[in-house]
Amino acid sequence: MNLLSVSSVMTAIGSVLLAILILLVMVTVHELGHYLAGKALKFKINEFAVGFGPKLFKRASKRTGEIFSVRLFPLGGFCAFDGEDGEGSSENAFNNKAPWKRIIVLIAGPFANYLLALLLIIVSMFAFGQPAFKVDGVAPYSGADAEIYAQYSLQEEDVILKVNGREIYVVTDMLTALNGKNAGDIVLFKVNRGGEEKEVEIKLRSSCNFASSADTNALWTALGLSIRETESGAKYWNVSTVNYRFGFFTTIGHSFVYSGRIAGTIFRVLGELLTGRLGLDAMGGPVTTIKLTSQLASQNFQSFLEIAAYIGVNLAVFNLLPIPALDGSKVIFCLIEWIFRKPVPRKIEAIIHAVGFALILVFAVIVDLLQFVHC
Repeated sequence: MNLLSVSSVMTAIGSVLLAILILLVMVTVHELGHYLAGKALKFKINEFAVGFGPKLFKRASKRTGEIFSVRLFPLGGFCAFDGEDGEGSSENAFNNKAPWKRIIVLIAGPFANYLLALLLIIVSMFAFGQPAFKVDGVAPYSGADAEIYAQYSLQEEDVILKVNGREIYVVTDMLTALNGKNAGDIVLFKVNRGGEEKEVEIKLRSSCNFASSADTNALWTALGLSIRETESGAKYWNVSTVNYRFGFFTTIGHSFVYSGRIAGTIFRVLGELLTGRLGLDAMGGPVTTIKLTSQLASQNFQSFLEIAAYIGVNLAVFNLLPIPALDGSKVIFCLIEWIFRKPVPRKIEAIIHAVGFALILVFAVIVDLLQFVHC
């Protein structure tokens, strides 16, 4: 093996370890949210673990008896409350606490993920700017109306800021703003052109009936972007992302909105999966997540911050879904108990969560296999 091969292998290993570190930090922060809320509300906690599997290190608190442990596999973690899976022996056991207190503890995990993601977005936007789409090439018009259409066209180097009054943070913002528009419709864009922000009218070159949030080909075609071809024959749309800076307070405001748009994109994708507009191959399990995270996080520090923030928002949203075994499902059971003043039998709830957890694992394996098949 030559030095170049060794260097490539070490770089790949480093990228994977970086991805695992991001996931480990996000999971630990999630569990820390549960832990801190539980401590504040006087819940009895048996163990706080970083990772899962066999213990590598543990330490017990002499005052509370809580065990703090580090475990072998760094892709998980947990905060074990006393009596969480049944009736506890003390008044401070999880299921002996008032439902509203349990709901706060359950929501605190996803909330901690969101807060960390928001902080990373704020740091990224102040350090580098807000990601924006830049036009790198426009396809020429042809036909009798070429000169007329050329007056209503995006230009090379335009940075897209707003479409039809909607601020653009992610590509789905443009899909939302343009969906349903027809070829020849004029849409108001706000762009930075030649260092100056201005509003321009753009005539769409094709209809915008997008099949799903992944239908970016139809988007760039409608906007009249050109395609470039590399020496290897690969083809790419002439669009890239650049960093665009705003003032202090605008940046703070945009950070909050951007985190919300990421969450909105996640909900949109989940909705399209349920309706069949997107296939399961559009998702990925743990292996795919680590692969993509390692690729992006190792590019530069800005990419590291962005992918970490995306994963944080993703974890927050996913854990609040009413799927058995997730925090959102447990919140539903607490609400049922709060409203009807009687819990669902603990054994039945435990079975539901166990089945849900098993199905989540099976689903994760299936989507990873689908990614492997489509490679």
